[in-house]
Order: sequence, then structure tokens, then C-alpha cells
Amino acid sequence: MTWLEPVTLKSARATLEPLAMRHRDDLVAAVKDGELWKLWYTHIPEPAGMEAEIERRLGLQKAGSMLPFAVIDNATGRAAGMTTYMNVDAVHRRVEIGSTWYRRSVQRSDLNTQCKLLLLAHAFETLSCIAVEFRTHFFNHQSRKAIERLGAKLDGVLRSHQVAPNGTLRDTCVYSIVAAEWPTVKAHLTWQLSRSQSSAERPSG
Repeated sequence: MTWLEPVTLKSARATLEPLAMRHRDDLVAAVKDGELWKLWYTHIPEPAGMEAEIERRLGLQKAGSMLPFAVIDNATGRAAGMTTYMNVDAVHRRVEIGSTWYRRSVQRSDLNTQCKLLLLAHAFETLSCIAVEFRTHFFNHQSRKAIERLGAKLDGVLRSHQVAPNGTLRDTCVYSIVAAEWPTVKAHLTWQLSRSQSSAERPSG
């Protein structure tokens, strides 16, 4: 039994299921919502490349370096995106949460917060991680703000870290949450979700 095993994680809004080829059609529809593959500062598969991307992630899972999930929107029962535990370091009990994308219609909703709460809780409370990392492109300001709202802190910027698909050099912002910070981060995320739910239930007019 390996340290990081496939698992299903569920909250009121979202379910994280182990990624499988059965999610392909939902994910093709999801990536078309906003034509997400056209964003130059991140790598999101085109519809025609979705099967290959699923196979790539499952290959990394088999190699022990990734645990990929399909993000199921409980309101529709369909996959709305993907996320992973990646850069797995079982010896030092560290993972990165990344390679995440959601269809445009659920972006800026509480779906991402619920998914991150599920992943962080599993990492710290079940896997006993000492730290969880997040990495993103310097110019992906939407992603950086979302990571900072979680309570992660900027460790630094890896300059000219990677060559992007369009040939440009990527500066990578590295964030992390360490185990000692998890209780506070958990309280903050739980409060954010309760406030979001209260706003949704409040009558308008």
C-alpha cells in the first residue's frame, strides 16, 4: 500500500473522484466553457487533447508522482474540471495541489474553496503532510489571488523556471501552507464557506 492512494472526497457542493476515462466527455464540455485552452499563461488541454491529458495524468499516478481527480459539481452531477496532488514526496510527506482548472461558469464560486478545503484536510489530517505547496505563473493573477485567499504564503519566485507552450519563459510563484498553520487556515476557509452559503440563502428584493 502506497502513501497516497486514490480516494473520493465529498462536500456539499463538490465531489472529487479519482480521474478516469469515463469523465472525458464531461471534461471536453467543461473546457469549451470559456475556451480555457486559449489562456497563454497556463496549460489547459484542448477538447481534442482531453483523452491524452487524462492518460498523461493516469500515467503519472501509476508512477507514484500524481493523484489526479475529476471535480464533480454536485448541482449537475457532471465533471466541471480537474485537480491533482502532484510532485508527491512520500518520504517528507509533502504534496503540491495543482494542475487545476474549472469551467468558466463555476469560476469565482465557492466550488474552488470547497475543493481546496477537501484536499487540504485530507493532506494534513489523513496523510499527515508537513506542508502543501501551490505553484502558478507570475502572470496568472486570478490564480495567485485565489491561492492567497486560501491563506497560503508566498515562499518565493522561481525565475525563468520553465518554458511555456508558447515559447516564453515562466516565472513560477511558489506558495505553501505548513502543518502548524492548518488549524487557522481551516477555520478561515470554513468561515468563508459559511458566509457564502448565508449570502446565497438570503432572499433578494
